[in-house]
Amino acid sequence: MKRSTQIIRTSIVGIVANMLLAAFKVAVGALANSVAIVMDAVNNLSDALSSVITIVGTKLSQRPADRKHPFGHGRIEYFSAIIIAVIVLSAGITSLIESVTKIIHPTTPTYTFVTLVVIVVAIVVKLFLGQYVKRKGQQLKSDALTASGSDALFDAVITLATLISAGIMLLWNISLDGILGAIISLVIIKAGVEMLASPVNELLGTSIPAELNSQIKREVLSFEGVHGVFDLILHNYGPDVMIGSLHINVYDTLSAYDIHRLTRKITTEIYQRHGIILTVGIYAIATGNNHRAELQSKVMQTLAAHKDIVQAHGYYYSEEERVLSVDVVPDISVHDEKALVGQLTDEIQPFVPGMQVNIVIDHLYSE
Repeated sequence: MKRSTQIIRTSIVGIVANMLLAAFKVAVGALANSVAIVMDAVNNLSDALSSVITIVGTKLSQRPADRKHPFGHGRIEYFSAIIIAVIVLSAGITSLIESVTKIIHPTTPTYTFVTLVVIVVAIVVKLFLGQYVKRKGQQLKSDALTASGSDALFDAVITLATLISAGIMLLWNISLDGILGAIISLVIIKAGVEMLASPVNELLGTSIPAELNSQIKREVLSFEGVHGVFDLILHNYGPDVMIGSLHINVYDTLSAYDIHRLTRKITTEIYQRHGIILTVGIYAIATGNNHRAELQSKVMQTLAAHKDIVQAHGYYYSEEERVLSVDVVPDISVHDEKALVGQLTDEIQPFVPGMQVNIVIDHLYSE
């Protein structure tokens, strides 16, 4: 089953569950002549809004690519998650205000058997619904679905706090509505901020997981003819679309046809395994017992021994252009990159007297 279909079906379960719970509350409220219970049913109808937003976002994200959006519309899912996270935040803030008001101006709540039955049913339904939706969201890597499930779980927690408060009130005639509400509200606000951070980071361009980074480099390095993998960069255009690039080291004895065949095999394999559209660049390793090979080896060994250098790659040497260029990744402790470039240039320059030495500062875009 397609990922989008599973997300929509899970969201429909959320809508149906909230509507059934709302119908139950309306029926009980009407029989018990309780306006409060009937109004609480309206709250369940509004809870279904999270699932509706998830469905709409998923549908829009599946729209095909066009000229203005050549990589598709997958990032719409992140906006859906942001909206739901804002809803959770708003609920937490509203609950906190109400709880603080109860602490400052305490009131004595009244509970009936019917009220307690409604509370227990709401807790059970919301717990099962929240766990189911959140688990599916994590499995499908859907921030919107995960946030929707968390929203249901928080409703269950709030209702559970009401039940605990009711029990304490009935047993010892002590009202803890405000204090319990304030504590839970703060937890919800914290969780809402964390929910908001995930999709926002995706839109801003967060680094790829270290595990995926290592796996891709390991897989590419396993191809015959690849002697180094560098500069892995991945851009996320939604949960289903990832585009990126990397460089590989190959011997300078490979022909253009050999390089074409190798890079084609790499891009095909990575797409089949991970669904990533990859561009592969080439760095050449000089071979043979000649000046070019000896010079490259000497330069790279010098840079590798430098305490402030994490990685060196992208070596390029041209006698015709009278230039030697190499990319270096400095340690995070290096703050004066200009001074480092000057120091490295002075170390490399004696190897190529009279030629231009270009030390290019590079950075790791993935862990």
